[in-house]
Amino acid sequence: MNVNEIFADLKKYIERHRELYGDELIVEYASLPKSSELTMTLKPQEISAMKQPVIKIDALPTLEELKATVSGCKKCELCKTRTQTVFGSGNPKADLMFVGEAPGADEDEQGLPFVGRAGQLLTKMIEEERSLGIPRETVYIANILKCRPPGNRKPNTDEIEQCEPYLITQIELIKPKIICALGLTAANTLLRNTLSMTAMRGKTFDYHGVPLVVTYHPAALLRNPNWKKPAWEDMLLLKKMLEDLKK
Repeated sequence: MNVNEIFADLKKYIERHRELYGDELIVEYASLPKSSELTMTLKPQEISAMKQPVIKIDALPTLEELKATVSGCKKCELCKTRTQTVFGSGNPKADLMFVGEAPGADEDEQGLPFVGRAGQLLTKMIEEERSLGIPRETVYIANILKCRPPGNRKPNTDEIEQCEPYLITQIELIKPKIICALGLTAANTLLRNTLSMTAMRGKTFDYHGVPLVVTYHPAALLRNPNWKKPAWEDMLLLKKMLEDLKK
């Protein structure tokens, strides 16, 4: 690989970040060859000896700025079928963040996550005194995808790859102390695994230093009420974790 190719890869990386962070991007090149040498093909050992470019991002966008970026997103085909994007809602400084799969029909219509039947059940799971016992507005709720897949189908790989950076930035901005993945798609995406729900439930995983718990998606509980008891147990685990934060 020559230096021109290295710069081409770096340019792609920078452009991806500019979509999220705007023009607040500074690139410093340390110990790179002189301009007259840039067309030379370097030996592998010479490339490895070069210092990596230092990429500094001055500041993350605010949640509102990120929301504005998401609202105009056209990275995948879902922009052609959505009514509007569904960014997320709740406390921007929440200790607990719920992450689902994708918006449904009600969410697509209202522009808010988890407002349909599944969302009403999630609210009960959060606010019920025998469960988490906290107001819904104290947590933050978002999805892997910000647009509804037609027919509420599962997100495909390309859609996840295009949209997940928005979620990652949301998490960086909110800085939750605990994350709860709602459903298998959200869990497998965040944890980069292919484990089953049975294999993940009741355990605490690490998501870039943040404890992550996995439970059933509320829509799955509506289809199979037998899963409500284990989901309730997951809420009690989250409740204990929140209580431990205060100690």
